[in-house]
Amino acid sequence: MGRLQLWLVVLAALSGIVAQEDLYRKVFVFRKDPSDAYVLLRAKLEQPLQNFTVCLRSYTDLTRPYSLFSYATKAQDNEILLFKPKPSEYRFYVGGKFVIFRVPEGHGDWEHVCASWESATGIAEFWLNGKPWPRKGLQRGYTVGVEAAILLGQEQDAFGGGFDVYNSFSGELADVYLWDVGLSPDKMRAAYQSLRLPPAILAWKSLSYEVKGDVVVKPRLREALGP
Repeated sequence: MGRLQLWLVVLAALSGIVAQEDLYRKVFVFRKDPSDAYVLLRAKLEQPLQNFTVCLRSYTDLTRPYSLFSYATKAQDNEILLFKPKPSEYRFYVGGKFVIFRVPEGHGDWEHVCASWESATGIAEFWLNGKPWPRKGLQRGYTVGVEAAILLGQEQDAFGGGFDVYNSFSGELADVYLWDVGLSPDKMRAAYQSLRLPPAILAWKSLSYEVKGDVVVKPRLREALGP
């Protein structure tokens, strides 16, 4: 990225203008703990979701609860939520209800998670660092609403707000994707390895976003985040 491009990205972030860019080999750095900062994601959702997959990569030394990905509608603030209440547990919400996936405590490295859900069976899948956890049942027959506020780094207790700063994220986030399908096992592993992926509603390489507060886009400190 040239100096002019970099300046335009910084200016957009500071002024609240929506930016769209290829964030390959870049990260969002959430600098403060606790914080009211977040990143608002823009997605073109044309119809309610019967299936979806969300993936992202995080790097933090937090041990308190924090939110990674929050998708809220006016009817339901936890339509889709990836939340980590403690180092050994992830919670995956759909339509206000959740299932728990117990995981080994991290060793100070990046963690890549993917969570998928399908309405027809209510099957919820959770993948950590390219490996699947036992599948669980969640909200069979439910439909995820389409008019959504999608945030990184905060949990919404109201549409687009209602934050508890002690559930905020502090650290680095990257490789955020949302699909309106359940990914196959091969594609789940490809997401972990940062390989070629199918077109997505939200894609890290063409992300439309707006920074709210103290979040900075920086180059990754490591070339590869896969295995």
